[in-house]
Amino acid sequence: MISFNVPPVAGKELIYLEEAIRSKKICGDGAFTKRCSRWLEEQTGSERVLLTTSCTHATELAAILTDIKPGDEVIMPSYTFVSTADAFVLRGAKAVFVDIRPDTMNIDETLIEDAITEKTRAIVPVHYAGVSCEMDTICDIAKRHNLYVIEDAAQGVMATYKSRPLGTIGDYGCYSFHETKNLSMGEGGALLIKDKANILRAEIVREKGTNRSQFFRGEIDKYTWMDAGSSYLPSELNAAYLWAQLEDAQKIYDDRMRSWNLYYEQLKPLADEGRIELPVIPEGCVHNAHMFYIKTRDLKERTDLIFYLKGKQINSVFHYIPLHSSPAGKRLGVFHGEDKYTTRESERLLRLPMYYGLGKENIECVTESIKNFYKGL
Repeated sequence: MISFNVPPVAGKELIYLEEAIRSKKICGDGAFTKRCSRWLEEQTGSERVLLTTSCTHATELAAILTDIKPGDEVIMPSYTFVSTADAFVLRGAKAVFVDIRPDTMNIDETLIEDAITEKTRAIVPVHYAGVSCEMDTICDIAKRHNLYVIEDAAQGVMATYKSRPLGTIGDYGCYSFHETKNLSMGEGGALLIKDKANILRAEIVREKGTNRSQFFRGEIDKYTWMDAGSSYLPSELNAAYLWAQLEDAQKIYDDRMRSWNLYYEQLKPLADEGRIELPVIPEGCVHNAHMFYIKTRDLKERTDLIFYLKGKQINSVFHYIPLHSSPAGKRLGVFHGEDKYTTRESERLLRLPMYYGLGKENIECVTESIKNFYKGL
């Protein structure tokens, strides 16, 4: 079976895990956490990057830092993972879903302004497949309406928009290092902070609401409870695993990009014939080969293709069920405007195997199987 995903292993993970254990400090904010944070700060130009236990928790942190309260509204796409909405509805806010663009599967920036009310507090663009939303337009809307922009860049590590790293363009950015992502620590994430003025409170909220981080830096002689917070620190074991991959991040990126480009090259003839659609990368966007997907004609064709590929020992999967159609989405959110593309496009999209070390032979097996499926139609 060609797996859909294999968690990345760069090579030094076990060495660094042992080093962390021998250091006798395996709780959060140790040497490996600091290395990872510095690397991310240098790569992104962020004022501060705080590792978290997940991208979900990074987004929750952002929701707290922007003081989202009951009755507030937060605009986001419905085609996203539940965490995008969870972080805000946990604070009592309502998720306001707007339609997506069919080319990138990202939020349609032209529909955002019409969804704004006096209760709107933030816009949450989701960079699907590591391809940026139209951030200039979104940030302009936010500025004119005095709204926060919180980037769900879970899939966007090492991707850019007009040369700016994803996650650094809005007020806050949220990364994921889940085992399905390009770079992984099993479960983990990071919060990217744009404004220096927000760093101290972010550290406090992340450290159970205490000023413990300042204490360990020697800035105060004791630490105490300062704010409402929670425990968002990953362990040093997770950070040690991630550090091995950050050291080899370019190698992992290059390998995935070769796979993405080979998929595109192999499947372009089918797209030229109008049998399938391939991903679109808008001008100014540099993606990170997080995933490779195709779009079939409709739900039935996608279902048939999934079963056909399974019979060839190839694991392909669809993606999100739109949040507004879920039981929780109906209770905790509302879809603003027409669902012209969200549901339709979600039923056509099929993700193909993509992981570090996938290799040319496996890709050619997948693409030949897809070609053979369409020959039989």
